[in-house]
Amino acid sequence: MKVNIFDIDDTIVKKTTAQYFIVYALKEKVIRFSQINKLLIDWIKYKIARPDNDFIEHTVKKLKGIKKSDLDRVAEITFQKKIKQNIYADAASLIWEAQKRGERVIFATSSMEFIIKPIEKFFKTEPSLATTMEYKDGLTTGKLEGYSLFGKKKKDSVSEWMTKNNIRIEDTSFYSDSYTDIPLLEYCANPNAVNPDRILKKKAKKLGWKILRFKKTLG
Repeated sequence: MKVNIFDIDDTIVKKTTAQYFIVYALKEKVIRFSQINKLLIDWIKYKIARPDNDFIEHTVKKLKGIKKSDLDRVAEITFQKKIKQNIYADAASLIWEAQKRGERVIFATSSMEFIIKPIEKFFKTEPSLATTMEYKDGLTTGKLEGYSLFGKKKKDSVSEWMTKNNIRIEDTSFYSDSYTDIPLLEYCANPNAVNPDRILKKKAKKLGWKILRFKKTLG
């Protein structure tokens, strides 16, 4: 069976889901700015191609003690008020067409699992490969379950999932916008660069990967 793997941020959704979530989480006073202020520096490092591959692990240390129910609640608000309307129409069509053909669709993202749950429900996809918070007694522990799915760690997670599910590499397609996903794009049989950044665009052109341009959103 063919398997279609999608990154989410800037691939399915315009901009990043975490960016949208943070705005509403601050409004709802679920998180404080002091807990996420270093993310601006991490974003700059990412943009200049010098990312901290463990920045998510470092960030969640400051998020200890938050109610899971509050994270889920704000994630649903974020989806309904911002994310849903910013889903790329062409990305949605690719997903729905693959599902009509009876192919599997799964998201592989460094975004938090609770943020992208509403997107899974919207597209009726199977559980995603995503960065997952650890909880104890309904509260965040400041740790992750396993590791974040950023960069090569996303490729490793997908590889493990494929082995577990008896998926052949030749049956896989992957869609992403980011140079940090080059390891996974190289791994999958059918790599697709969606609205690629400068580094990924150069790589895609060199290797003859398909380049897709998504602009119109469902909103």
